[in-house]
Amino acid sequence: MKKEGFWHRFLYLYIDGFRSMTLGKTLWAIILIKLFIMFVILKVFFFPSYIGEHTEKGQEPDFVATELTDRVQ
Repeated sequence: MKKEGFWHRFLYLYIDGFRSMTLGKTLWAIILIKLFIMFVILKVFFFPSYIGEHTEKGQEPDFVATELTDRVQ
């Protein structure tokens, strides 16, 4: 009998577990859709690139440093 490695057994455990789920697949689909909405849709429409709009290319570190030190004082 061939001895399987840890990673093979670990991967097989999750593949087999996911294959036998019924309600879990629906829940995972909802979780992935919500993550997509949070990280893609909201980022595009509600969180513009503030640093990119207020600096020239290559000056981003200086802008961040100045903003941090000006806000502290």
